[in-house]
Amino acid sequence: MSRPFLFRGFKSSHEILENGLGALEREVMAVLWSHDEISVRAACTLLGSTAAYTTIMTTMDRLYKKGLLARRKAGRAFVYRATATRHELEDAVATELVQSLIQRDGSEPLPLLSSLVDAVSDRDRAWLDELERLIREKRRALRSGA
Repeated sequence: MSRPFLFRGFKSSHEILENGLGALEREVMAVLWSHDEISVRAACTLLGSTAAYTTIMTTMDRLYKKGLLARRKAGRAFVYRATATRHELEDAVATELVQSLIQRDGSEPLPLLSSLVDAVSDRDRAWLDELERLIREKRRALRSGA
């Protein structure tokens, strides 16, 4: 089996997902994904980091402005919650990546589809069955909706 061709200097989709947020932002998101709602003070305690309270507060505010966190006033402070699960965020990144590939050259979908099938089958043959099931399910939904 041949190794896939990789462009030097370009990031993999995994790197894009992992590095789309700063290190502290990823740590904060991990804490929020494991709790329903959390205050800045509680986040500081759970992170156990050397980052100052104001740094954590600024980071959570930045994540709020990016739309990754929602907040509500609780007394004089804000309580934050994640607007999406880790899985939902990964799905959104994957969907956007695939959409951008399709929109770039909509005339020939075969290389993209072929790459998807190759990647899935290299990983696990059972995933091919799952891909086939998803395709059948989508076709049924399209037929019933049309």
